[in-house]
Amino acid sequence: MKILFAIQGTGNGHISRAREIVPLLQQYGEVDLLISGTEAEVSLSQPLAYKFHGFSFVFGKKGGVDKWATFKRMNLWQLWRDMHNLPLSHYDLIVNDFEPVSAWACRLQKIPSVSLSHQCSFVSPQTPRPARWNYAEWLFKYYSPTTHHIGFHFERYADFIHTPVIRSEIRQLEPVNKGHYTVYLPAYDEKTLVKCLSKTQVQWHIFSKRQKTFYQTGNIQIYPIDNAKFNQSMASCEGLLTGGGFEGPAEALYLQKKVLMVPMTGQYEQQCNALAASHMGVPVIPAINSTTLPIINQWIADDKRIKVDFPDETAQIVDRMVKQYARPHTVLA
Repeated sequence: MKILFAIQGTGNGHISRAREIVPLLQQYGEVDLLISGTEAEVSLSQPLAYKFHGFSFVFGKKGGVDKWATFKRMNLWQLWRDMHNLPLSHYDLIVNDFEPVSAWACRLQKIPSVSLSHQCSFVSPQTPRPARWNYAEWLFKYYSPTTHHIGFHFERYADFIHTPVIRSEIRQLEPVNKGHYTVYLPAYDEKTLVKCLSKTQVQWHIFSKRQKTFYQTGNIQIYPIDNAKFNQSMASCEGLLTGGGFEGPAEALYLQKKVLMVPMTGQYEQQCNALAASHMGVPVIPAINSTTLPIINQWIADDKRIKVDFPDETAQIVDRMVKQYARPHTVLA
């Protein structure tokens, strides 16, 4: 069997989840990997068959998207060319994690594809989102359109939605509490974070997209992005201060860590994720600044832990997907 697995390369969550899924797909045949996007620091251990510029937003430094940098990095002509030139007819199964080039290539070539992503959970109207409609709903629908959907979210809001994929390397960790707090807020620069968090009385480990070497100032340690060091920090922390992503908060909740979420300004998906997490009891603040510092201190003082049930069912999900959606003559018994 020949499988294409296409992965969104904006942020680290998609690729982190793919590290768990790729070996499972490889049990069913030859897997070609495709990544589009420009904003990830983690990578796959397997070689890529395709690497495209894609269509990505750029993280800002003050809590939102850097719109000007996003515009400058945009290359719609290249995106159009890649969509029209990607060969797909030789694949028996095309799996998509919110990746636009392959999704639109499939649509243009009238080839079925299946989304295996967090974002496709928003196909269901039961998935939490703010009451006021947002144009970003069009992105959910048209950014990476597929013919079939297998979604992941904090809860099972519909029958095609599963609980989060918790990586094996996270499940194998032995959580301890060394008292520090881990921070992953890629839409903030470390200067903004240090200015606020230095006014607290606890230790912080900040993982920064922009910092290339480790340094410490007062009660704060700043690290460059490193998957192993981040996992170690999170496994031994008191709590995780993070954005409105999905994989990071899910893994912290699985490890029974406190979580405080700061969704990116103007980023609708993160606002939706934060709303869903708040329904579970996760506190959410709009920004990191002096006005929210009292809430951060309150979160530090509160020892409330949220119990979650995120069973290890990724292998079964992949197995059902292959048997249901691959070309019938290629499916293994």
